Amino acid sequence: MPDYEWTGTELPTFVTHLECSLTGEGYPADQLHGLSKVGKPLLVRYDLDGIRRALPRDALASRPQTLWRYREMLPVRRAENVLSLGEVVTPLVSLPRLASRLAPKGQKPGEILVKDEGRLPTGSFKARGLVLAVSMAKELGIRHMAMPTNGNAGAAMAAYCARAGMKATVFCPDDTPAVNVREIAMQGAAVYLVDGLIDDCGKLVAEGERSVGWFNCSTLREPYRIEGKKTMGIELAEQLGWEMPDVIFYPTGGGTGIIGMWKAFAELEALGWIGKKRPRMVVVQASGCAPMVKAWEAGEEHAPRWQDAHTFAAGIRVPQAVGDFLILRAVRDSGGFATAVDDEAIMQAWREVAAAEGLLLCPEGAATYAAYKQAIAEGRVGPGERVVLFNCATGLKYPMPEAGTPLKLGQPVDWRTLATA
Repeated sequence: MPDYEWTGTELPTFVTHLECSLTGEGYPADQLHGLSKVGKPLLVRYDLDGIRRALPRDALASRPQTLWRYREMLPVRRAENVLSLGEVVTPLVSLPRLASRLAPKGQKPGEILVKDEGRLPTGSFKARGLVLAVSMAKELGIRHMAMPTNGNAGAAMAAYCARAGMKATVFCPDDTPAVNVREIAMQGAAVYLVDGLIDDCGKLVAEGERSVGWFNCSTLREPYRIEGKKTMGIELAEQLGWEMPDVIFYPTGGGTGIIGMWKAFAELEALGWIGKKRPRMVVVQASGCAPMVKAWEAGEEHAPRWQDAHTFAAGIRVPQAVGDFLILRAVRDSGGFATAVDDEAIMQAWREVAAAEGLLLCPEGAATYAAYKQAIAEGRVGPGERVVLFNCATGLKYPMPEAGTPLKLGQPVDWRTLATA
């Protein structure tokens, strides 16, 4: 069964125009765009009244459980340009044992829910943004896409470009996990390892754009990855019965997901599907690369480049984000905050969730649990609140600590010691 159910060639889409996220200046839809004239991300705007008339909220119940169930709120206009590798609705996995551990004695535990994005194609939430970006690239006639990546975004772009029959070129920092590099190459992309960080890779993509004319698919430099990522917010609202959680902890590098979810919540309220309540949005970064945290604490709207960025949670090792002001606005407008956790806390959280609940997070997802524990201890989040932690990829894609005790056949085994290990 396909992951969408429409017939014919035209899709029921309601895009009206694009809009500069800083100035509000309008840009025509159905044309190729990168950043706005002032160098800021473009946002897709819709005829929300038209969507409300065309799509009753209850109609979603009969649709397949995939990202494309929200097709009226997405920009692809022709069915022939829809790409899919099976973008499933990802589960909310509760952590009841850990919630009980963290609750003060005598108090009812809060609810910890993990939105497990590792179930998506290519094993990460990057599939959401890239399936829309590459589908729209196909619709607009692009034949060659390029991007910088810390791993998972490049893998997703390579996969969907392969699906579309398009050429893909990817630049990674040279310490990108080998599984990501090999995954990108296996999916047909040309992959290059750079002795620098992701923004250094981004400069090479921009140089290549000027030199050979490939389309630059860097984070937020095209309008459609946000539209894919906003489906996280729509899904979350639907899974919770159209009620918002109290707090969302989100591992933040380029921040497309926070921007997308915040956009989704505004659109859902305009449709009458949710009320005015919003979750407090929490930016989670590593202490070795925390530009958004520094800007939030200083009351700034833009975050200067973080020098000497380092953390083993590579997905949030982004020294500078082009959408910084959009991320910070979402955090401030929601009454949320930005926080950093160190690598030791991330590693401890990674082990703790796996051992206590059987859920193997990725390091970036583990950072959200570390940040939640820290926020509980500091009183920033109440122990009785419902929180959602975003796990952005399967933990199986990351190098794990060595383990296993060797046993030599024919030698005596100390069963008592073995049984109590």
